[in-house]
Amino acid sequence: MRIRYSGKYPIVRVVDPLLRKMPEGKRVPHTYADGSLCLYHPDYGDWSTDKAIADTIVPWVSEWLYFYEFWLATNVWLGGGVHPKRGKVDRSK
Repeated sequence: MRIRYSGKYPIVRVVDPLLRKMPEGKRVPHTYADGSLCLYHPDYGDWSTDKAIADTIVPWVSEWLYFYEFWLATNVWLGGGVHPKRGKVDRSK
């Protein structure tokens, strides 16, 4: 995985191996349009700049990958969560 942190929020991507879509091209759950992982809802206060990436983001990525592997095998996302509405989060920075 690659974590990029600009001081505002971390952006996480799986770089090796690349994430796979389902055979019918179904989008990977809890990812943004740019392919980065959706690990928390920005409005819920789970992440803030005073929290350590090693204590929050890294364990969340591990958990996300667990649910991703299950999704690949079953086509069911059991990770829960609420994905922010399209356009709600600016991932360009």
